[in-house]
Amino acid sequence: MAQGCLKCLKYTMCAANFLCFICGVAVLSLGVYMIINFNLTSLTPSLASLNIPKLLLICGIVITCVSFLGFLGALKENRCLLLTFFLVLFLLMLVELSAACLLLMYERQISDMITKDLNKGMKAVKASSENSTGLGDWDTVQKTFECCGINNSSDWGDLVPKSCCQKECDIPKPPYKPGCLTKLNEWFEENFLTTGIIVIVICIVEVLGMCFAMTLFCHISRSGLGYKI
Repeated sequence: MAQGCLKCLKYTMCAANFLCFICGVAVLSLGVYMIINFNLTSLTPSLASLNIPKLLLICGIVITCVSFLGFLGALKENRCLLLTFFLVLFLLMLVELSAACLLLMYERQISDMITKDLNKGMKAVKASSENSTGLGDWDTVQKTFECCGINNSSDWGDLVPKSCCQKECDIPKPPYKPGCLTKLNEWFEENFLTTGIIVIVICIVEVLGMCFAMTLFCHISRSGLGYKI
């Protein structure tokens, strides 16, 4: 009976980590694709190293490595790998909870910092004589969210980009009225519940992974197969 439960737990953990590995590869691929096509560094120059494509790339690498570690530890019934898997998951959960607390505590300061960085990025694009790359980043955001500038179209001065309008900007077809900062804030507020649910689901998966890893670790220790490779 005990051996049957051990095998069931082992293969369940292998299947779960394999699915996580596939998800990690998908996130990694999306990050690489966005870095190649949508590397939005001119929007927030000070936060260029923390933009969404690079964060997706880092998350994809972490997910694939951790899930592979758990899969291999369960498949080989190796206590060292299982314990490492448990500790890595525990540290990741601590980092996630700490980041969530910091975001809630310093929400206003973070918003002000992003606004200042957006203004800095726009000034750099307007001052540059060869602004095709930077303007392409702004075009992507303005077309996606149907917005113009940071607060409104006046941020661009006399040279309003074509992405501020559905077609050509003229008197009958003026630029989009809302600024991109307002649209982005509305988008985050609309998706706040979804983001919270995703974070909770991730935490539950991590807790289950730690429980499975520790249970399998204890069963292997009792059976005397501690360092089987």
